[in-house]
Amino acid sequence: VSPMTPYRYFQDKDEILATVRAEAFHRFSASLEQAVQEAPDARAKARAVGDAYVAFAKTYPAAYQLIFSFTQPDEERYPELRQANLRAQETMVGYVREMIEAGLLEGDAQLIGYMFWATLHGIVVLDMAGRLGGEIDADTLRKKTMRTLLAGMAVSPPRREDES
Repeated sequence: VSPMTPYRYFQDKDEILATVRAEAFHRFSASLEQAVQEAPDARAKARAVGDAYVAFAKTYPAAYQLIFSFTQPDEERYPELRQANLRAQETMVGYVREMIEAGLLEGDAQLIGYMFWATLHGIVVLDMAGRLGGEIDADTLRKKTMRTLLAGMAVSPPRREDES
């Protein structure tokens, strides 16, 4: 195709990028949703989400970086991208709600979901960048960190109220 062909279908480069990012978000969400659906109980769903998250990042590193390393001005101009982003956010919080309903956790589901997400993302990014130094593997770090987070949540359930 000629360099101008895409512009028959898209207004500009930002719209092309938004479309590609939305598709990457949807693939990411679908992989996590499938993992949740296949897990037999709430505890297994948490492990399955973590495994699927890491597997997606390793299998599709370019898509992972496209999702999380790029931002676009005026993302609200792209409803499909906004919807895809919201789907990913819900995927990262939905299984936490189930854990709370099953009595495995207490606290604010959205806050806890974001805590787990931030932890997974940090470990994945460090691993992808080769910053773990070979001293510890990413899977061990993830398992130990998640166990520590869960133990801490049992002592002090995360809530959004200001604790100052």
